[in-house]
Amino acid sequence: MKKSLKFALLTLLITALTLTIGCSAATSTQKSVPSVATAPRGVPAPAPMPPNVSYDSAAESASGGSGDIMPATSDRKIIRTGQITLEVADIGKSMEGVATIATDLGGYVVSSNRYGNDEKSSGRVSIRIPANRFYEAFTRLRNIAIKVPNESTNSQDITQEYTDLKTRLSNLEATEAQYLTLLQKAQTVEEILKVQKEISNVRGQIEQTKGRILYYDRTTDLSLIEVMLQQTQTVRTNGWNPLDTFKSAINGLIDFGKVLVDILIWIVILIPVWIIIWVIIFLIRRHYRKKQSA
Repeated sequence: MKKSLKFALLTLLITALTLTIGCSAATSTQKSVPSVATAPRGVPAPAPMPPNVSYDSAAESASGGSGDIMPATSDRKIIRTGQITLEVADIGKSMEGVATIATDLGGYVVSSNRYGNDEKSSGRVSIRIPANRFYEAFTRLRNIAIKVPNESTNSQDITQEYTDLKTRLSNLEATEAQYLTLLQKAQTVEEILKVQKEISNVRGQIEQTKGRILYYDRTTDLSLIEVMLQQTQTVRTNGWNPLDTFKSAINGLIDFGKVLVDILIWIVILIPVWIIIWVIIFLIRRHYRKKQSA
């Protein structure tokens, strides 16, 4: 009898913890946090969350006041991204220069592509740079360009979403620990299977939350910069060169000779046609003359 009473008290504790997680359902992606669906035998289902209760209000209540619970400015999580277009003389060397800048600043090249041919080509390089050297990277990228037609940066503050995920992860891990304790107290096969099912569900949510936190850590620690490279059309500024003029004249004479030869070839080929036309004209004129004489 005492053992049954202890088990009932333990299951009630799990119910209270599950209800607490249900009240913090709003997450950073505006999706509801799935609560524990079915409790083992003897554990009542959690009560529905009141419609006017949000995660923020629950967090304020837990902190003992209605003050701001956002982290300090230095602890904020900010995703920085940027785009820059560079006009350069040599696409290949400039792409190597972008990769060198990324390495020197402690980052790396995400992707690199080159388009076109040697006469006219373009390139695209995506790099990740430590967030604290984001603006330094832009300064160094400008230095390898002849001209910078376009440049833009963007910052997204995800501090609140990140804090929500951390809190949710803590609650899920606490729930898992309580279910593991409950599993040790389960006496029947049915109770064991139900508790194991809920443990599996909670662990799935834990892994999903950890993955999202890891993604936020990476994107806030390393900023993404898209570098577009365009080849500048250079204008020749060389002075007059007699040799170049002589070569141009020779090439013109050769072209003129080719045209004359082509004309002669056509004349020779068409000689039989001209003869036939001349004979026809001669016979017609002769016929008219005889007719006029008669």
